[in-house]
Amino acid sequence: MILSPNISPDLIKKLSLAEKEQLCAELRAYIIDVVSSTGGHLASSLGTVELCVALHSVFSTPEDKIIFDVGHQAYAHKIITGRYTDFRSLRTEGGISGFPRPDESEHDAFIAGHASTSISAALGIARAMELQGDDHNVISVVGDGALTGGEAYEGLNNASKLKRNFIVILNDNQMSISKNSGAVAAYLSQMRSSTKYYETKKRVKDALSKSAIGRELSKSVSGTKELVKFAIFQSNIFENLGYKYLGPINGNNLKELTEALNVAKMLNEPCIVHIKTKKGKGYLPAEQNSGAYHGVSARCYSKASDKGDTYSEITGKYLCELAKSDEKICAITAAMKYATGLQYFAKMFRPRFFDVGIAEEHAVTFAGGLSSQGMLPVFCVYSTFLQRCYDQIIHDIAIEGEHVVFAVDRAGMVGEDGETHQGLFDVSMLTSVPGITIYSPSNDKELCASLNKALYFCSGVAVVRYPKGIAARGGLNDSGEDFRLYEKGGEVLLVTYGRVSNNAVSAADELNADVLSLICIYPIPEEAVDIAFKYKKIIFFEEGIKSGGIGEKLSAELLEMNWSGKYRICAVDDRFVGYGSVEHQLSSFDLDTNGIVKATGEFIEQT
Repeated sequence: MILSPNISPDLIKKLSLAEKEQLCAELRAYIIDVVSSTGGHLASSLGTVELCVALHSVFSTPEDKIIFDVGHQAYAHKIITGRYTDFRSLRTEGGISGFPRPDESEHDAFIAGHASTSISAALGIARAMELQGDDHNVISVVGDGALTGGEAYEGLNNASKLKRNFIVILNDNQMSISKNSGAVAAYLSQMRSSTKYYETKKRVKDALSKSAIGRELSKSVSGTKELVKFAIFQSNIFENLGYKYLGPINGNNLKELTEALNVAKMLNEPCIVHIKTKKGKGYLPAEQNSGAYHGVSARCYSKASDKGDTYSEITGKYLCELAKSDEKICAITAAMKYATGLQYFAKMFRPRFFDVGIAEEHAVTFAGGLSSQGMLPVFCVYSTFLQRCYDQIIHDIAIEGEHVVFAVDRAGMVGEDGETHQGLFDVSMLTSVPGITIYSPSNDKELCASLNKALYFCSGVAVVRYPKGIAARGGLNDSGEDFRLYEKGGEVLLVTYGRVSNNAVSAADELNADVLSLICIYPIPEEAVDIAFKYKKIIFFEEGIKSGGIGEKLSAELLEMNWSGKYRICAVDDRFVGYGSVEHQLSSFDLDTNGIVKATGEFIEQT
């Protein structure tokens, strides 16, 4: 048994090839064991075990900087770099993050929660090191899915100007969360099958001959097929950008991969190492269906839940129902077909389904183009990824007056993915856009009614936001109101929206308070404001950032009307929310039933 709490990069460098291969097998077993308990990104990390071992065999962190794109691939890296024991607390309250975090370990060079960012971050690190006279290596690990995002090319374009060692490892597992789309996927497929080279053994030997280690390595591979694998392809996009290109390399062959990284290290200039890995390697179900095992819940091997459809699935199925009678409806995803429930639409209406890859900004402007020609585009996107699209929403949709519907998934607390994925900012961000309409339903029937109103009763930008998880069941008469008033005859009014409305209604029975549940949250319905004006005590519960939220906007409207009552806003105030269960996160901000009872009781006592 090689894997133990004492595992470290220094220890790995002392292992033989056979021992490192055994370590890889033990790392896979350990990752599967932990993730089955805590949940996490299984398939991606299983595919990069050899890469992480090879990286720490060739390079020396924290002096050398390894920047992972997204971070789904980094579990083996975390275990290797002193977090073997802590790994069992993965994505749990008080435990370690599912993504690289510099405040967690000096071996994590940069935070990585969103895709297509690592090359730009690595370039910034490399330039800073250059200015400081530090000639250590900088390595960016980027997936082929991330190459569908524009920021990756902005980084590649600028990094090619470096006159120092800068290594981009293209981890090509032929799949992002959803199957890659477009010319990039086709291009990489062509490169994988190409046999055309312009570099010969001499060119590689010249690079290797720069050092004693290189001369020894040259001897070991001279005259073998391995040397050909180090050769550089004739004209490809990476070479045209100014990079040396090595590959494709078998990224699950530790010997071949280590040799390739040694070559890249010796070149001392911008270099692309193109590796092919098997996503989910070592666990057959994940190998056969890596999309299903991209992100898994705790005890993922248990039977599927029979509690009902998620909000995402309801959205996807309802769009299909509408699209049967409306040929103008189109659905757009940014590499998240299954995660946003659009697999049904993709199957039934293939010509009207568009997966643009990890390119959210493009998706918004593309939707504007569809709308300009009379179509009804619906962009299904996680709240955290919508943050990338602020300029496009304003410039390419709102100013033009185009009608685009945003189905904003994972709005609010998302749990174990932590700060980088919380859907807490969309309301504050979007309410600054002139002419926008935002719905935040609290159950399945309100969700469908809101989608229908967003499509057919709104103009301009229309948003329907909903949380992660199984949808709450609505009543028989949920038919499209903009708000609901639950009257208990109390003197205190609880105002809220989204899934917190269900908690507020439960709390109201104990509090003898009334509840105003907003469904159309912006602009706030005038009648709802008039109702609130009648109360002398109002407490607002908001699953989002307080600054710029609906609570602040409602209180501002009341004060402008010379309202003389007392109010309080319970929301996330000036902080990022870490990882842990959704239930714990809601409880931490008094947004669960017990918290609402407690916060309201304190408010009543103080007023």
